[in-house]
Amino acid sequence: QVQLVESGGGSVQAGDSLRLSCAASGRAFSMYTMAWFRQAPGKEREFVAVSWSGGNTYYVDSVKGRFTISRDDAKKTVYLQMNSLKPEDTAVYYCAADSVVHYYSDYSQYDYWGQGTQVTVSS
Repeated sequence: QVQLVESGGGSVQAGDSLRLSCAASGRAFSMYTMAWFRQAPGKEREFVAVSWSGGNTYYVDSVKGRFTISRDDAKKTVYLQMNSLKPEDTAVYYCAADSVVHYYSDYSQYDYWGQGTQVTVSS
């Protein structure tokens, strides 16, 4: 079992930065695929970024060059550094984890989820 706890959300102005953290409990964190998703009001949950064990990462096009996912396996924590935030980034951000993920952008592939953290970007 893995428990995930996100932190770091808040309300910022367009162009500002935020760093989200997701602390995990449980064993073998380094072997897990870790991802960030987001969900805006009235919209489906959307893939944002993924970090595979070993360090490879991938991003949705809308955040490439602005967001960076990273992980500290010793601390069992994954981060999402968000720069140059835009109003369209406003959403609840969720951390997700699973040991086996075939389609990284499909939220149904992930068994473990955090409670979510709100990010609000005003213009």
